[in-house]
Amino acid sequence: MEAGEIVRVALRALARNKMRTVLTMLGIIIGVGAVICTVAIGEGASDQVQAQIESLGENMIFISAGSINKSGVHMGSEATKTLTVDDGQAILAEVPFIKWFSPSIGYSGQVVYGNNNWSTSVHGISPDYLKIRHWTISAGGAFSARDDDAASNVCLLGQTVVKSLFSPSEDPVGTTIRISSLPFRVVGVLAAKGSSPFGGDEDDTILAPYTTVQKKLEGISWVNFMMLSADSAEDIQPAEDQISALLRQRHHLRPTEDDDFIIRSPTDFTAAQTHASDVMTILLASIASVSLLVGGIGIMNIMLVSVTERTREIGVRMAIGATESDVQRQFLSEAMVLSSMGGLVGIVAGIFGSLAVSDMFHWPTHVSPASIIIAVVFSAFVGIFFGYYPARRAAQLDPIEALRYE
Repeated sequence: MEAGEIVRVALRALARNKMRTVLTMLGIIIGVGAVICTVAIGEGASDQVQAQIESLGENMIFISAGSINKSGVHMGSEATKTLTVDDGQAILAEVPFIKWFSPSIGYSGQVVYGNNNWSTSVHGISPDYLKIRHWTISAGGAFSARDDDAASNVCLLGQTVVKSLFSPSEDPVGTTIRISSLPFRVVGVLAAKGSSPFGGDEDDTILAPYTTVQKKLEGISWVNFMMLSADSAEDIQPAEDQISALLRQRHHLRPTEDDDFIIRSPTDFTAAQTHASDVMTILLASIASVSLLVGGIGIMNIMLVSVTERTREIGVRMAIGATESDVQRQFLSEAMVLSSMGGLVGIVAGIFGSLAVSDMFHWPTHVSPASIIIAVVFSAFVGIFFGYYPARRAAQLDPIEALRYE
């Protein structure tokens, strides 16, 4: 019997008991739909984490002032005063993997405009900071390297600061605000960034030339930290190694002395978050796969019932020349058709379920082609695995005993 004929016979046999067929398929439908939906939620969460990490900066390397040991007491991070702008310029000149560099000096204070005031953080940076962070300007423009050289009183405002100081109809660009009693001219407004991967509001900030913050607000000669951008993700680790060696040399550290700086990159955080997300996705998919197992057991149960009900039919087929392999293929094809139809409907249910979850709960979801392929293959495997025993049992019936069966 040809494959097409086998499928047609299988469909006719399943159509005899439509309600039973639909109820049997329901287990496969729920299982496949649940797997696709849970994997979509897991991958959506992973994509969101990845996007947040990428928003931190392009292949970013973060260097901060390190700890200092005084009489056996470690003072904690950013306690040293040895990290300078010259260090960053030396890294940019001597480490071939680095393309952008920006010092960063933090300052927290009250910002005043008219009758409004707001407590926020001010970051002293160089123009390359915007390139490293992929941060665009929504209004006005950025300050230049000349402003850094001249320690100009200019700044860029984050969206949260704008909403807190200005009315919705007022244009901040060109206005003058006061930071710690110093007047600053607003030259631009930053585009919205949203929340950071660590939960902070990235838009609640003011950016100003690092020399201005360093000399006029903080009154220091060193920098708290600096940001650098490597040429590619593969260059981050070798760049970190070379930077570490260069800074130890510039800071005259002996081999036995600890680093007086800390080097980090978001890649470590990304790897940890990705691993956690993958584990959660596998866990959710494993739980959802239990439905497929239950659906497979349902297929086996119904096929065994079908073999019992069609015992006389099997005997007639064998009597007119059907072989054991013909009977086995027939019942195995019915099980596969049953699971495949359930799998196809389950895929549609899983896709719509993922969209419904995203719309109702505002959770990011991502239905990948891989999850659909896996669901189809798994549903077909369920049909073969759980349909084999009933098909084998039908093929091993004695034709004479089958003809006598009432």
